[in-house]
Amino acid sequence: MFKKEITPSPKQKLKSSVQRGLRQSLLTTYPLLTPHIDEILPKKASLSSMKLTDRNTLYVLESEPLFYQQDISSTILPHLKLVHRFPQAFPVIRIDRGAIRFVLSGATLMAPGLTSKGGRLPLDGKLKEGEEMDQGIREDGRWSRELMKGEPVVIVAEGKEEACAVGTLVVGTDEVKAKGKGPVVEDAHFLGDGLWNMATD
Repeated sequence: MFKKEITPSPKQKLKSSVQRGLRQSLLTTYPLLTPHIDEILPKKASLSSMKLTDRNTLYVLESEPLFYQQDISSTILPHLKLVHRFPQAFPVIRIDRGAIRFVLSGATLMAPGLTSKGGRLPLDGKLKEGEEMDQGIREDGRWSRELMKGEPVVIVAEGKEEACAVGTLVVGTDEVKAKGKGPVVEDAHFLGDGLWNMATD
């Protein structure tokens, strides 16, 4: 999606009502950001948006990229720079070493990169109501519950500290475990892509 260099449109300041709506949407989608939300989106701060290619919008605080969204109706996804600041706040899957170069070239993430020895898929189990703040990465590198089709996910790589990509699941992680083949994440935002390299000043 962002494989090529991006020339964004000029920044547009967002009305405070739009900022409030975005803040609520973020906390609903990423409940683990709750303790950090005032640091990410200070109440008095002025958030701006930048129109990108393919009907995407990037939300920027001063020159710090925070989130992007394709169409207004779609899920809001974190920019990798925000993921690197708050890595524990986002659902995670781990690819093996062999999948790294494919993900960093913008290829679709396929199931074998997750089901192999170096990959890590989430633990079995669903999120129960009221337990949103109890989810997280376990000691073995697995997320604490299954992730559903359409959920945003951060991709980390075997042997690396920081996340390398962000995207949306095209299948649930339980299906990935059952089938062991097929696409898992398409059109991810990855390290070194046009969105990562874009100037937001």
